[in-house]
Parts: sequence; C-alpha cells; structure tokens
Amino acid sequence: MKKQFLKIMALVMGTFFSFTSCTDLDLEPFNELTSIQVYEDFDNYIQVLAKLYGGLAVSGQSGPDGRGDIGGQDEGASTYLRAYWKLQQLPTDEAIIAWNDEGLPTLNTMTYSADNGFIAAMYYRIFYQITLANEFIRELSDENMASRGISEANQNTARGYRTEARFLRALSYYHALDLYGNVPFVTEADVVGSFFPEQIQRRDLFNYIESELVEIIPQMVPAGQHEYARADQGAARMLLAKLYLNAEVYTGEARYTEALAQLNEVIGAGYSLEPNYNHLFLADNDNSPEIIFPIAFDQVSTMAWGGATFLINAAIGGDMASNINFGVPGGWQGLRIRPEVANLYPGLNGEPDARGWLYTSGHQADIESVSTFQDGYGVVKFRNVLSTTDARPDGPINDHVSVDFPMFRLADAYLMYAEAVLRGGSGGSQAQALTFINELRERAYGDASGNIAANQLNLDFIIDERARELKWEAHRRTDLIRFGRYTGGDYVWQWKGGSFNGASTPASRNLYPLPQADLIANPTLVQNQGY
Repeated sequence: MKKQFLKIMALVMGTFFSFTSCTDLDLEPFNELTSIQVYEDFDNYIQVLAKLYGGLAVSGQSGPDGRGDIGGQDEGASTYLRAYWKLQQLPTDEAIIAWNDEGLPTLNTMTYSADNGFIAAMYYRIFYQITLANEFIRELSDENMASRGISEANQNTARGYRTEARFLRALSYYHALDLYGNVPFVTEADVVGSFFPEQIQRRDLFNYIESELVEIIPQMVPAGQHEYARADQGAARMLLAKLYLNAEVYTGEARYTEALAQLNEVIGAGYSLEPNYNHLFLADNDNSPEIIFPIAFDQVSTMAWGGATFLINAAIGGDMASNINFGVPGGWQGLRIRPEVANLYPGLNGEPDARGWLYTSGHQADIESVSTFQDGYGVVKFRNVLSTTDARPDGPINDHVSVDFPMFRLADAYLMYAEAVLRGGSGGSQAQALTFINELRERAYGDASGNIAANQLNLDFIIDERARELKWEAHRRTDLIRFGRYTGGDYVWQWKGGSFNGASTPASRNLYPLPQADLIANPTLVQNQGY
C-alpha cells in the first residue's frame, strides 16, 4: 500500500534544488540543479513534494547516511523523527536511554542547557523543513506556474501539492510552537536572500497555524482517500485538534469546544480501530485502518537511522533478541521504560493488558544506574515482522526496518475526545467518551474485563490511559505539560531533575531553549526564560 510513494521518495534522494536559508542553519543541500531548472518541468513537482515528506524520515540525499541535509550534527541521530521523539520522551516518565553521547544524559534528567546538540538538531530540522516548504509554495504560485507555461490541468494538480506542503509546514511550525515557543518566523512571502527573521510570539504563531489549517482543510483530499502516507483532511483536522487541545498552554485560552468539533470530523471519517493492538507497530502497519497520518519507512528504499529503526534497535539488549523476534539482527542496548509508567499496567508481560508488553527477564524495575541496560524493563512494541507470519519482510538482513511511525491514529482521537469533554468542551458527551475509552480497553484486554465505569472516567484516569495506550509515540512531554505534571515537584519520577528519586524542576523547562548558536547568529532573537 505504501510502496508507490516510497519509491518516489527514494528517487528524489538524487534530486537537488536550491533554497535560501533564513536562519543560521548549516544546510548542505548539495545543489546540482537550480530552482529554475527544477520548476520548469511539472514532472519534478511530485519529486520535490516527496522530498518534503522524506524530510520527516531520512537524513539527507543518500540513503541512511551520507550527504546529509544538515551539517554539524550526527547525521543519523539528527533525523527529524528521531530528534523529535527524544525531546518528547527522554525527559519524561516513559523512557530513558543508557547512552552517554554528549547531551543525552541531560535530556534524561531534564537538566539540559542551550548548548545541547540534540535540542539544536530538532530546531534545525524544523527550520530546514520550513525553508524547503516555503520555497516549494513560493515556486508553485499561480503566477509562477503560468509564467512557465504549466498547463491548467497540471496547475490544478500542483495546487493540491501546494496544499500538502502548507500542511507539512504547519506541522513543523506546530512542533516549533510546542517545543520552543517564540521562534523565528518565515513564510513564502518573505524576500529571498539573507536576512534576520523576526521572532514571533507564541500566541501569534498559534493563530498563524490555526489560520493555515482552517484555510487548507477544504482544499485537501478527503480523509482516507489519498495515497498512503500523504496528508489529507483527516491529518489536517487531527493536527488542528491537537492545536486546540493544547491552546490553554500555548495562549492561555481554552479551545476544547473547537477541539471536539475537529475530533468529531476525524472520528466520523471512516477510520476504525486496528483489531489487534500489537499489529499497529509491525512491518505491515501500512494496512492498518487506524493510522491517520504515518511517517513511512522501508528497509530497502527509505532507510534511516531514526524512525522505527532507532525505536526497535535501541530498545533491544541482553537476551531480548534471543527470546522475541524483533526482525533485526541484534540491538543497541539503549531505551527502557521508567518504573512510574511500567507500574500503570496491571501486568508486565502483556497480560491482561496487551499494551503492557514489557521485558522483565534479567531486568529490574528501578533504574539505579542509567547506563546499565538491565536497570529498567525493556519495551516490546515496535517490531520489524509481519502480522501474518511474525517473520521479517523480504529484503536484506540489517538494522533497517519497514515499520511506519503512527504520528496520528484513531485511538489518540478517542482519548483526546474524552479529555476535551472532561475539560468542559461542548459538542461531545461523557457517555460517548466512556464508550470510546472502553473500546480501547476491550481491544487491549480482549474482552470487557478491563472496562471502566462512568465514575472512574476523570482527568487523572485520562493522563494514565494516554501513557498505557500511546507510550513511546512521542506524546508524553506535551501531555504532561498540559496536565501540569511535567515540571515542578508535585509529580516526580526516577532521575527527573538529576536525582534517583526524582526532584522538582523549574517551570522554565516546559520550553526548550533556542540554540545558543542561533542566538549568536541572529541578534533579533530573545532566549526563553530560564536559560
């Protein structure tokens, strides 16, 4: 199902085009073609669009490494999804990593500074994506296409591409909004050339993203009707719902009613729950009716050291690979789960809740030594095997995988719906919220034994259920902030604040710092408070 677009993504790794950086990014596009040459030919447009999608998955122009898009960073570690996942997971109660690469230990403990390379890598990836999207949108203006003699039929097709690029830009700006707050702001309307982009305030960026999504949704392909792994109305409405659900954090104004309006559209769009929870994270998850928007990977044509390649290999160590088929040759002995989230499951080996498949043999729950892989239970979630055979897909035997990352899926929409109702949003009901929650739990338990009653459905339950259902899917930091549990001392977990038993952290940690190098390069920028 996913193969056709992935073939285009693989092809475009050899296609290069020019752009102008609007920040201090050390960009390395290896330009061999000018934008005039690229955009004269309509057939190139889909390849450039594929590059925008590919930027969420791969590191550069040549397979898993070599000719990377961004210089000055570890190429594999700085891929978009891997960088995003680390910032969303490692400082939280869901994950910890054993490695001592400079900057990782301080992510584990929420004690990072503005010189942290992993924080910078995400920032640079975001603005690289935005830069590419801006150029694509600019070059595909009606005026530019008409001046190049592009036929009206092809212009109509290209307008659809342009809308997808606007979605991808909105997605990256949403990540900037959530992670960094006040950031440099550039669009296709800015002049081409070197200049210092002005810093936009968080509320204003929220308004911009909202306006972009509201405008493009009617222009997008209806939900579930686009080519796999390309954005449609379902993806855009899900992003808009997330924007609204977190609006109180971003702007101080609650928008739960608006979130419910978008979620009702998503839920009514024809998606359905994957019958088997564990099949959501296997090598043929491109067949799942639940996934709304994935980041697609293929172990042959879309290889990267991020994505599920990282999530699978980094989570394997000790004798795990000998006892469970992960579909890769070995493991990197890095990622485990912290005990606070492990303890949310009624059992630790996928019984009775299938979502709690943790590896306990030879491991202890407590993480006395962060660098010891057996301190902390292993997580069995993403595996490079087929749901029909439990065997690795055909292809070369190496670390790379064909598991797609479910950035948006229906279960998340159900949980968001319940939360928005509990927070007072109009347009939903507690009865429907309870039904959605129990549908998730019936899938997890295999029957109704895990169902909850109406009086158990509250916000404390929701934040825990989000961890049980969505662990390691890059939601936890944002969730904890929204629930007021990320910083401060009311809720602590092992190694939060640098202490084994956990310690209070300042509220300034709710935002990451702008990279110090960017502050030096752009004198108009103001650092986030606390850094």
